Amino acid sequence: MTVAGGLILSASASGTGKTTVTLAILAALARTGKPVRAAKSGPDYIDPCFHALATGGPCVTLDAWAMTPVRIRALAQGPGTLIIEGAMGLFDGAPPDGRGATADLAQILGLPVVLILDVAKQAQSAAALAEGFVHHSADVRVAGLILNRVGSLRHRIMLRRALEPLGLPVLGAVPQVAEISRPSRHLGLMQAAEHPDLEAFMAKAADVAADNINLDLLTGMAAPLPVSETTTGTQPPAQRLAVARDEAFAFVYPHLLADWRRAGAEVQFFSPLADEAPPEADLVILPGGYPELHAGRLAANRTFMNGLRDAPAVYGECGGYMVLGDGLIDADGTRHPMAGLLRLETSFEKRRLHIGYRTLQADTGPFPGTHTGHEFHYATTLKAEGAPLFTARDAEGTILSPMGLCIGRISGSFAHIIDSARSGGSPCGGRTIGIPLAP
Repeated sequence: MTVAGGLILSASASGTGKTTVTLAILAALARTGKPVRAAKSGPDYIDPCFHALATGGPCVTLDAWAMTPVRIRALAQGPGTLIIEGAMGLFDGAPPDGRGATADLAQILGLPVVLILDVAKQAQSAAALAEGFVHHSADVRVAGLILNRVGSLRHRIMLRRALEPLGLPVLGAVPQVAEISRPSRHLGLMQAAEHPDLEAFMAKAADVAADNINLDLLTGMAAPLPVSETTTGTQPPAQRLAVARDEAFAFVYPHLLADWRRAGAEVQFFSPLADEAPPEADLVILPGGYPELHAGRLAANRTFMNGLRDAPAVYGECGGYMVLGDGLIDADGTRHPMAGLLRLETSFEKRRLHIGYRTLQADTGPFPGTHTGHEFHYATTLKAEGAPLFTARDAEGTILSPMGLCIGRISGSFAHIIDSARSGGSPCGGRTIGIPLAP
């Protein structure tokens, strides 16, 4: 398969406008008809949905903490130019040493990094910041810069003059554009399906990139992707799978669905918000999402709820896990009865952040064995009675309280499974290759 190559768009920190600039670049390149693919570093569901809409194709997750280098190289393969959006700052990763950072992904794939700098509140100091990133690691090549939130022509001239001694190409200077800013939500950003005028948003973003970024120079920096080794991927949890998919249950990794289909499993989708019963299947999967925003509607959808109760087996992740419980209390303090399949009560009335990578081990349920995953939610558990589904460790190897519940044919937890330990060996970041999973 012929591959044009790839590059990574990263930043000095979160909140620099990196995702918006990435979307603008993807939309602009797709509009020209050039073959372009998107990928996202780290555990994320929101940004990849926007990326997929911008390119017209799936956005793959590449996670240098949760996936092996073999797995990452295999998932990165494909035709056209691969544009990877980093997570957080370039060298930011999991504790204690930053393993799984975007920098690790750059090392594993041997790709150049284009650094996006938010210059809204600085001028000459941007040069010092850029110089630090350029020289921080000999194993990571910062090949160019994109200046974001530039205030004026005078501001742009000052920045370029200060950056000139670095010898790095400045690929673009993007002004502040209100039309392509996006509102935040507790998990990250508004979902793509909820954007009030997505077509206009994408068109404006493409215009901004085309007018302010040298796209030919950018794509010309792409480096060849490394040759991929054979990898088996994750095994399907059942032969026939019914997966919930709508605005309440949107968080499922495309690489898992692709793995299961490639292994011969049948995957069908249904919408709980449309009060659809799960199609006939061996296992119903309720992915994560925002069911707390639709709790009243879900509670009233009897066809959906009765279909869950009649299913031969059901598994829920994060939001889906909460829907399997007895009740869910929303942010206003209203309790909504859920499916009643697990002795679980959760609440958003008093929110508390739970976040971090997880190494998960299960002896029962639909996902036996060792898996890597991630937890990110604000729900408080008021009651959880029954046998746990997973034993768990955090990114530092510390043993955590058992996660989730498994009661007969019903199981779930707050963890989102990212990959299986069978997908090519032990996960590792580029700077700590060879570190095994905790037993």
